Amino acid sequence: MVRVLVAAATLFYLQNPDFSAEGGKALDEGRYEAAAQSFVKAVAADPQDYSAHFNLALAYGFLRKDAEGIAEYRKTLELKPGLYEAELNLGILLMRQKEPADAAPLFEDAAAQKADRFQPRFSLAEAQLQSGAPDEAEKSYRQALALDPKSAAAEVGLAHALVRQEKLSEAAPHFEQAAQLDPRYRPALLDLGGLYESHQQTAEAIAIYRQFPDNAAVRERLGRLMLENQQYADALPQLEASYARDASQSNCTALAAAYVFTGKLDQALPLLAKAVDRAPADYELRMMYARALRDRRQFPAAAEQFYQAAKLKPGEPKTWSQLGGMLYMTSDYPKALAAFDKARELGEDTAGNWFLRAILLDKLRQLKPAVEAYQRFLALSQGKNPDQEFQARQRVRIIQRELERR
Repeated sequence: MVRVLVAAATLFYLQNPDFSAEGGKALDEGRYEAAAQSFVKAVAADPQDYSAHFNLALAYGFLRKDAEGIAEYRKTLELKPGLYEAELNLGILLMRQKEPADAAPLFEDAAAQKADRFQPRFSLAEAQLQSGAPDEAEKSYRQALALDPKSAAAEVGLAHALVRQEKLSEAAPHFEQAAQLDPRYRPALLDLGGLYESHQQTAEAIAIYRQFPDNAAVRERLGRLMLENQQYADALPQLEASYARDASQSNCTALAAAYVFTGKLDQALPLLAKAVDRAPADYELRMMYARALRDRRQFPAAAEQFYQAAKLKPGEPKTWSQLGGMLYMTSDYPKALAAFDKARELGEDTAGNWFLRAILLDKLRQLKPAVEAYQRFLALSQGKNPDQEFQARQRVRIIQRELERR
């Protein structure tokens, strides 16, 4: 951040004292347009009067006429090379015009002239950072802080210079110090939180965001991070507050997920229904809704949602498998078997799939295919599911005896 430097005093009025005096008085009174007009006359009367050029540039700077001010500061330095005030102020205008590379040499010379002054060293650091030289900027910020240890702006600048060098752990205390030095820099901590997120340091980001309980947007982000970090109970109050403030689709879905993960299905289901109605083509949302209905033992409704999800992603075997489970719970055995067959065709050749298919074939009195399915289950399970294996062996024996009697 660049601070516009107000010259401590107008330079000497060496020539044309009437115009220069008028201009200086107008500057002191904040009448910058009148000041500029007076100094234009002073320059016209004596083009070699560097002080008139300087003060005209100063007036232009206050008027935000940066191009004109830059030209006048350049003329000043042509007439009076190395003039500290002109170098510093020209650099500031160049920074304001997003030309940090041109500003840096001016600040460097000004800092060399006034090594005990904070402003030129800080301005040099800012120019170096914006020019893409964070290592040089780091050095300059540290020198600036040695001159003024209470500068929050320099602390933030140093933090950003360290971040650009991938030194996040070193940068963090400088973000924090800036916030302690000046409350206006507390939002800089949010930059730190965002950096923690980008580096997958979720716990650190959460700790930062907890410091902003009155910032609605931050609370929303905090809730989502807690949700992603499986801190479901902690996420709930953040997400409830966000949803109360803005019942958007994203807030609705996030709060519903938090309710699901904390076992509050009665609160989750109305939100999931609303979210699915808003985004009927969202497969993951459908699956969440279907599972919540299943866990609440609303099997027909769950089956419908699994079916809708299967239409959205017909090549996903787990959807067909879970649809089959719900159809089984509603005693719709033919459709349940068809769903498990579809899951198997798509690659779900698992012990669980074969066991459920065997049970369905058994219930549908398709005895030979049922025996084959039970035997395939036993071959795949290999002692991993002892209760189901016991059941499968019993049914195989019973069915084989029945087949032998026919």
